[in-house]
Amino acid sequence: MAWDIFCRVIDNYGDIGVSWRLARQLAVEHRLKVRLWVDDLTAFQSIRPQIDPFLDTQTLAGVEVRRWSDPLPRVDPGEVVIEALACDLPEAFVQRMAARRPRPVWLNLEYLTAESWAAGVHGLPSPHPRLGLTKYFFMPGYDTRTGGLIREADLLATRDAFQNDPGAQGRFWARLGLPAHPPGEWHISLFSYENAALDSLLTTLAQGKSAVRLLVPRGKVLPAIARWLGLSRLQPGDNLRRGALDLHVLPMLDQDSYDRLLWACGLNFVRGEDSFLRAQFAARPLVWQAYRQEEGAHLAKLEAFLAQYCADMDTDAAAATRQLWSAWNDESDVSEAWCNWSRRLEVQHAHAGHWAAQLATQTDLATRLLTFCEDVRTKC
Repeated sequence: MAWDIFCRVIDNYGDIGVSWRLARQLAVEHRLKVRLWVDDLTAFQSIRPQIDPFLDTQTLAGVEVRRWSDPLPRVDPGEVVIEALACDLPEAFVQRMAARRPRPVWLNLEYLTAESWAAGVHGLPSPHPRLGLTKYFFMPGYDTRTGGLIREADLLATRDAFQNDPGAQGRFWARLGLPAHPPGEWHISLFSYENAALDSLLTTLAQGKSAVRLLVPRGKVLPAIARWLGLSRLQPGDNLRRGALDLHVLPMLDQDSYDRLLWACGLNFVRGEDSFLRAQFAARPLVWQAYRQEEGAHLAKLEAFLAQYCADMDTDAAAATRQLWSAWNDESDVSEAWCNWSRRLEVQHAHAGHWAAQLATQTDLATRLLTFCEDVRTKC
């Protein structure tokens, strides 16, 4: 079965991150012929350095990567066509889908949300008004009524092997040009959008009693950190200390290296969708910054996730989690929330492991996609 996956890179790396993970898993684990169309190969190269942004066609990990140009090269659609994260297909390609026999299974792979409405939308058909095609909504999610979560078959075993191997962790830090982990130092990764709460977080960490190594991959937050430090700019390789805070600026990491960063840290600040989901599978405490939406729609997503994530948590730890995540997303002073949250770190760590194990009991998104497509094809 041949699949076409279309991805438009909006303004960050989550779109291509999700699309690439799915395409690679379908090709490697399920032996499918996958063609991934991407409109911004330079952004793709940032998370997968093997990508050549000047090539219109290339193959990586069994996936045929094609430049999404206008006009699109004339190709026959595959048996399954996916609009990743609600991008719109080129009209000429849709016309070719309508002419194909049998017609492709057409899916709109939506953004991940824990909101209750996702289960009601998952699998719903949307008939094309003219061409006799039907598009189906496929909703990633946290229970069996949705499309599940992207999770490679070997992800948790690879994570566990890394987290239980101090030598592997030491080699990872060395590849990043960082010294070994000093006893008692707390590693925190920070991958976020611009956030007015950042100054209060940095000041609180710098004035704290615990030594903290803060690891910041290259991204949109660096100018704000530079201003807090009184510098004009920061760049990968910079290392600065303020009080208890030892700050390292990292290059933009490829996906596999970023996974290891999440696994190696004791706390991960993450954003959007791709880094958020990978942090959950890291079995480490996390703080999520939802992508800002008009009229505070992102805050509803935040609350929906917290309702599930905190459901089995110790009452005080749940309250502290809600306080910290809310302050971070409201972009208000986080100093008090941080103090309340960090006093319960042992509970937070245990809960993060429990949450990751709970997610791992569910069928992954790629497998659910295959089942869904087979069901649609059978009915047609």
